Amino acid sequence: MQAYRASLLRFDAAGQPVYDEDGLLVVGPDAAGRQRVIDAGAHDAVAARHPGLAVTHWPGRVIAPGFVDMHVHFPQTDIIGAPSAGLLPWLENYTFPAESRFAEPAHAAEVAEVFFDELLRNGVTTSLTFATSHPQSVQAFFEAAQRRSLRMITGKVLQDRHSPDGVRDETEQSLVDTETLIRRWHNVDRLGYAITPRFAPTSTDAQLRGAGELAAKYPDTWIHSHVAENKDEVKWARELFPAARSYLDVYTGFGLMRERAVYAHCIHFDDADRRLMRETGTAAAVSPTSNLFLGSGFFDFEGADRIGCAYGLASDVGGGTSFSPFSTMLAAYYVGREGQTKPGLSIPPSQLWWRHTGGAARALGLDGVIGNLQPGCEADFLVLDPKATPLLARKTARANSLEELLFAMIVLGDDRLVERTVISEARAA
Repeated sequence: MQAYRASLLRFDAAGQPVYDEDGLLVVGPDAAGRQRVIDAGAHDAVAARHPGLAVTHWPGRVIAPGFVDMHVHFPQTDIIGAPSAGLLPWLENYTFPAESRFAEPAHAAEVAEVFFDELLRNGVTTSLTFATSHPQSVQAFFEAAQRRSLRMITGKVLQDRHSPDGVRDETEQSLVDTETLIRRWHNVDRLGYAITPRFAPTSTDAQLRGAGELAAKYPDTWIHSHVAENKDEVKWARELFPAARSYLDVYTGFGLMRERAVYAHCIHFDDADRRLMRETGTAAAVSPTSNLFLGSGFFDFEGADRIGCAYGLASDVGGGTSFSPFSTMLAAYYVGREGQTKPGLSIPPSQLWWRHTGGAARALGLDGVIGNLQPGCEADFLVLDPKATPLLARKTARANSLEELLFAMIVLGDDRLVERTVISEARAA
């Protein structure tokens, strides 16, 4: 076992923060050799339960759960910050040309390494990730994640229509490739597979039906797609699927809404859509930097909380403008203040943090596994330095409460705040 002493942040079962100014985190291997949290709490109480245990002391630091990014595109790493009038022209002019290169295994492998370097540098230890329509992209992603002992989820993108040469796949072969990749990678080490239609307009009925059949055959896989991000996209989906009540309802008809199904954006919803999310156990991935950058709209936090549908925060790189969870949380705060049906909603800093850690893990069906530092969780954690920059040091020194401390780090933090990223296999980056 190993013990680490610093201030300690974790969350209770209700998602409320638990903070020890002088805390102790004890981790040790499970039967598979994976590091898990054995004990956590106030230093004196935890130390008394583990006499003689050597302690690594990080004075002035905060130990916090690794961040969970609920929606990100690793093949879009190189197009972050590409200017565009909106979502659909951005896809046409930047996204699809960049993704076509992932037919080349060497290119896919190179970008995967850069992607994981960026995630870990910014304190993200798990992500639900889009690959491309090329099986090579999935292979490269999983191989790189496995070498780093990371808990990561991805899948081959399904898009057999309304897509250019180079990224469009063939219906039957796309489903064969998906099942082959599920059998090869799902639940291997810390890896998970996501059945991934890009979004309803780029898949035929046959492909969506096949995806739903695979989701039923492999019920512990994830489903990952987009919905209701942009008004032009919503209009297009309604033209293509006139029998569906709404854009979201398209996925219901193909068996693609269930627990472990995650849909990015979920902006242009009504309460019937939110109830459908709640009733099916489907979760939303909220991507505020992307939505602001592309002018897509505002996620309705008040509506989601009122109806009770699950959601967590996401970077959505490359539409999103930063890998940093601090940028994502700050953008979510802006959206909560300005973009609601009831303007002026102020999301507490601890809840922003929860939605990017334990809340995101819960939305992914990984509650108690990642995103928290309660006993039994895998020991993915961060060592944060609240004095990483001169201004941050001044601000955090004046914090009079945990909420003020967390908000200072959200507003002023970036990758410099993340002093160390520790993952469950006792490796550090």
